[in-house]
Amino acid sequence: MSYEPPTPPAELPADIVDTLNGCSPDQLQHVARYAEAVAEHKEREARLNEESEEDEIEERPDDLPDDVPAKATITIKEINDNRYYYWQWREGDTVTSKYKGPVNPDE
Repeated sequence: MSYEPPTPPAELPADIVDTLNGCSPDQLQHVARYAEAVAEHKEREARLNEESEEDEIEERPDDLPDDVPAKATITIKEINDNRYYYWQWREGDTVTSKYKGPVNPDE
């Protein structure tokens, strides 16, 4: 290990460099752990924001009613020997369904 102090990155503002140079080794270890945790948190937030923006960009199907979320899927239910399409999605612990129409349009 060199006896010369390390050269700070050019991207680091001078006031931060001055503050760090005034810290004890123990404080610097705490700062290093904290800075790593903050960087990971911000990266995670950026990824989540990107994912939610991608989800928003997804187009809603043309026949999806306004009161049905885009994440809904179509399910077929059989009632009295007749088959019907239903929009279905999860709201917390419950599954919600909304009638779409008969499987055979002549029913």
